Amino acid sequence: MKVASNKIADVRRYIKEGLQGVYPVEEVQSFAFMLFEQFCGMSMAQVLAQTRETINESELLLVYDAVKELQLQRPIQHILGHTRFYGLNLKVNQHVLIPRPETEELVEMVIKQNYYKPQLKILDIGTGSGCIAIALKKNMPDAHITAVDISGEALAVARQNADANDTEIHFVQADILNPSEWAPLTDFDLVVSNPPYVLETEKALMHANVLNFEPHAALFVPDRDALLFYKAIFGLAKSKNKRCSMYTEINESKGADLMQLAQLLDLKYAKVEKDMHGKERFFVAKI
Repeated sequence: MKVASNKIADVRRYIKEGLQGVYPVEEVQSFAFMLFEQFCGMSMAQVLAQTRETINESELLLVYDAVKELQLQRPIQHILGHTRFYGLNLKVNQHVLIPRPETEELVEMVIKQNYYKPQLKILDIGTGSGCIAIALKKNMPDAHITAVDISGEALAVARQNADANDTEIHFVQADILNPSEWAPLTDFDLVVSNPPYVLETEKALMHANVLNFEPHAALFVPDRDALLFYKAIFGLAKSKNKRCSMYTEINESKGADLMQLAQLLDLKYAKVEKDMHGKERFFVAKI
C-alpha cells in the first residue's frame, strides 16, 4: 500500500488504512495526530482545520516509515523517541520501560502524602527512564533523590532525562538483589519502586509491542519466586534505613502475599491500595 499523494487528507487515510486491524480505531487516530505533530510540526487543531493542504516529501517519508514500524507493533514512543509522564517529556528506547499511567498514580500518591515534608531523602529502586525520580524532584524540589538501576544503558537514558528536565538526581548502578551492593543505599526517608512483577506465565497475555521491544529484565519475575524484588526492597529498607516509608507498584494478584510478607518482616502500617481501575496495584508500609 502506498500513499496516494502528499495531501494531508490522503496521508491521514493512509495511516488509518495501514494500521486498520492492528490497533483500535481510536488509537490509530491518536497515532496519526502524534505523527503529524512530531514530523510535520502540526498540532491536532491544525490538522483538523487543514491549515496546510500538503506536507513535504521528507515529512511524508518519515510518516511512511513510522507506519511501517507501527505495523510491526513497534511502540509509538520508540518511534517518536520520547513519551509524556506526569507532565514531563522523557526519552525512551529499548533499554527502558515505557512509563505507564499506573506509575503516574504511584508518583501522585507519594507527592500527596509527603510534599510538605522538608529535605526528604528519597530512594528510587529500578529507576529505568528515571520517570519516578524526576517527577518527584520536579514536584518536591528540596528533596534529595537517589535513583538506582542495574542497567548501565537504562541509567544513561535516565541521566539524559534528568538533564533535559533540569533536575538534580544522584544515580547509582547497583544490583538490588545483591546485598553486598546495598552500602550506598542507606538512611532514606522514602523508598519508592516499580520493580519487575509480571509473572513468566503472564507473558502469553502481553502484546507484541511489549514482548518484542521492552526490556524483559525490567518486566518479568519467575512464578516460583514472584516476590523476589520485594524481598530485596523490604530487606534493604529494614537493614539500611532506621525509619522510612515504602511505596511500590505491585502485581494485582499478589496483594495478599505481600501483606503476609510484611507481617513476617514486621513492617508497620502495611496496606494495599487500588488503582483507578479498582485493581490492587500499590503496596505501602513503614519501618
